[in-house]
Amino acid sequence: MERLEKVERYYEEEHHFSAAIDKLRQLVLKTGLEETFKWMFPTYTFGGKNVIAICKFKNHFGIWFFNGVFLKDELDVLENAQEGKTQAMRHWKFYDISEIKEAAILSYILEAIENQKNGRVLVPVRKKASKKAVPQLLKDALSTNKEMAAAFEQLSLYNQNEYSEYITSAKQDKTKQSRLTKILPLIQSGKGLNDKYRKN
Repeated sequence: MERLEKVERYYEEEHHFSAAIDKLRQLVLKTGLEETFKWMFPTYTFGGKNVIAICKFKNHFGIWFFNGVFLKDELDVLENAQEGKTQAMRHWKFYDISEIKEAAILSYILEAIENQKNGRVLVPVRKKASKKAVPQLLKDALSTNKEMAAAFEQLSLYNQNEYSEYITSAKQDKTKQSRLTKILPLIQSGKGLNDKYRKN
């Protein structure tokens, strides 16, 4: 199904907030944002970048501002959906169609568009992967073969962690030993545990 068909279906679907979200939609369309469909919700973009989305749930409906952290929020209406997890997105929730104050909402949307134009977006910081503890069984095997130990160190951190996890996730000692036997030739050849399943 095409994205715009999904948008229409979303708005036409019977729901107790149908009239309310349609009112928000008409307001958003006045701004010139491009309408598309992402993550199960109508999403509105500027220059291909997400600005807002319109959402409906059982007890509320509202607008998601993808980079809402940069909005002035003079009315103090924006919420962080998941404190400690969500960095940029902010939600403006409504519980009744009568709460839709067009001038106020439009000012927030126009500010969000302006921020997008000016590049005021939060770029997520990827957490640096940490090295998992190498299980003793694998450590012992590597300590007896310098070439294999060197080959292991040459592997990416992801592959090293994958091998360590593969050993430690086995519950029985005999399983750990059989897994060790299986992975040593792979390590020696500089391959990752699941390289053969990955596309080049």
